[in-house]
Amino acid sequence: MHTCPFSLYAYIYITMAKITYKDQEGNSKTIEVENGLSVMEGAIQNNIPGIDADCGGSMACATCHVYVEEKWLNKLPNAEEGEVDMIDMAFEPKKNSRLSCQLIVSDEIDGLEVTTPAKQS
Repeated sequence: MHTCPFSLYAYIYITMAKITYKDQEGNSKTIEVENGLSVMEGAIQNNIPGIDADCGGSMACATCHVYVEEKWLNKLPNAEEGEVDMIDMAFEPKKNSRLSCQLIVSDEIDGLEVTTPAKQS
């Protein structure tokens, strides 16, 4: 009996995107985050300071608030009403504010840059 040696193995290809997290002092860290995770999950899994994520990504707080670099704003889906409402409660919201729990990592946002606020509310 002859079997193909490849039939015994399942190949899993996980795609990643690079996300750069910056703080208010200009320190930055670029990490690879698995596609399908949120920018917030990538930060939590990699101990990125400045993203607290107190609600675990259920959009019930604004402690994963980030500022998205301007050049990326038109490449992201628009914020839904619930996210906009939460951003209003964030520390120093700006026109480029987003909740990182609502930003889903994909090949389309490979290279995304976000900055954490001076503090989370």
